[in-house]
This record gives sequence, C-alpha cells and structure tokens, in this order.
Amino acid sequence: MHQLEKQFAGIEIVLWQYSENEGDRNRRMQSLSPDELERAATYRFERDRASFVAGRYLLRKLLSVQTGISPSKVPLSPDRHGKLRLEGRERPQFSLANTDGLVAVAVASGCDHLGIDCERVDTEIEAAAVDNYCSADERRWLMELPASERTRAAIALWTLKESHLKALGVGLHEDPRNVAFSWKDGIPVMVDGDRDRRWHHRLVESGSQHVVALAACSQSGSPGISTRLFQDDSMPSE
Repeated sequence: MHQLEKQFAGIEIVLWQYSENEGDRNRRMQSLSPDELERAATYRFERDRASFVAGRYLLRKLLSVQTGISPSKVPLSPDRHGKLRLEGRERPQFSLANTDGLVAVAVASGCDHLGIDCERVDTEIEAAAVDNYCSADERRWLMELPASERTRAAIALWTLKESHLKALGVGLHEDPRNVAFSWKDGIPVMVDGDRDRRWHHRLVESGSQHVVALAACSQSGSPGISTRLFQDDSMPSE
C-alpha cells in the first residue's frame, strides 16, 4: 500500500480549438452552473463570452468523467484568489486556461500543485510590460535573441510564469519577476535550486497559433504528461 501511495504523478493536458458558432455556444451553456451563466451574460464582447463558456464547458466535461457527476452539477467554487476548486474534494488537481480560440485544461493525480496557461503567439507585448514581469537575466536573454524570435520567447516566459503562479493559487498577487526561468537541454527550469527538484515546467505543443505552458509540483519526480485534442461529439438536446 505504501508503494502505491508514492506512485509517480500523471498529468493529462486537453486542448480544444473551439468554434465560436452561436448555436454551439448556446448548447454548451446547458452544462454551466447558474452562477456561470450569470457571469457569461456580463461579457461585453461575444468573443470573450465564447471563450469563457468554452472553458467552463470543457472543464466540466472532463471533471464529470473523473467524478461521475453530471457536468452542470460538478461543484466548482473559487477560493479567495479566484482559483477554482472542487468543493469537498482534494483530488483531482486541475487547472484551466482559455484565450481567443483555445481552451487548455490540465487534470492530474499525484501532484501537489498544478497550473496551465495559454496565450496567442501574436499577442503584442510592450517593452514596459516585459520590464514588469521579466528578471534582469531574462531581459538580457531576450535581447540576445534574433528579433524574429523575441516576441514568441517573451510570450513563452509569460505563460511559464503565469502557469506557475496559478499553480500556487496566488495569480498576480505575487511579482512575476520573482519567478525566473532559464533553459536546460531545451526544458525551462525555474531559477531556484531548492525548488527545482519539486517543480516541473513544460512548454506544450499546441498544434495551433498558441503558446501553452504547464507547471506542476510533485514530490515523486518528473510527472508523466500526455496531451490530446478534445473533440466535442456531444449532440444537441432534443
């Protein structure tokens, strides 16, 4: 039994390039909670509403499989920092990110902390913003890159930091410059020797025009990570 309790962590990442069709969105809304429907109605722009609805729809579908509870009944609630949790349950760990055109959800077993983030590769980042979230070493590294690679690298740093802060459950309540990264054999490594052994960070191939980053804290070594694309095969209700 003790050996089973120490099994390696496993993480499934599910990516979804959702449609923004109004009929599809209305169908997905049937799986949302009353509070989520109220929040969806507050979005001014249809694009933002579609992104929010798609994110909560996918998260509820995946957690429904994990818990055996129907999607609209999965008991989700935010903590004081806004991080979603399953009421009355410590597992599974999960994290949700959504941006224009893509939803990313990570679901894990055996992890202490888990975070995922995604951004479009064409997101514009001003120099002042880079100064506000990158350490001095990271800024020097960015300036050494060819101009054609600099924007995507800056977005990669941002998603890595955001996924880590989401995993901690603090979001931008902590200065992102305190979470700095370097690269070792092509893998991002947090610049903090004491925590490198517990924290694992990855940039995930999305198959789209998005950068996806994962952060996981595991006491049992590097987690096994699988990635799949979500195919929404649900049929409209009669």
